[in-house]
Amino acid sequence: MEYRQISEDYSVSGQIQPEDVAAIKEAGFKSVICNRPDDEQPGQPSADTLKAAVEAAGLAFRYIPVISGQITRENVDDQAEALDELDGPVFAYCRSGARCTNLYGLIQQSKG
Repeated sequence: MEYRQISEDYSVSGQIQPEDVAAIKEAGFKSVICNRPDDEQPGQPSADTLKAAVEAAGLAFRYIPVISGQITRENVDDQAEALDELDGPVFAYCRSGARCTNLYGLIQQSKG
């Protein structure tokens, strides 16, 4: 499993599997955000499946589905709220990591 560190407390990756959660915990992450809508692609694990694995590992989980290419103000606000509330560092994932990265950039722009 590969991921990209965007800031000290925020990293992103493409789709994860339940068996990746142990490595996420070992890497020191405290929370996981899923930005990928369920059923975007056949065979992807559901948010509920990953939530169960993440919470079983003792980490926090938040589901903020974002439609590819259609990030809304509400998505940005929900992600910002999650980052304020969740213990970091935070690990966010979608199909490729791009939505998670774009959300973070939009949050930073709105703060500035």
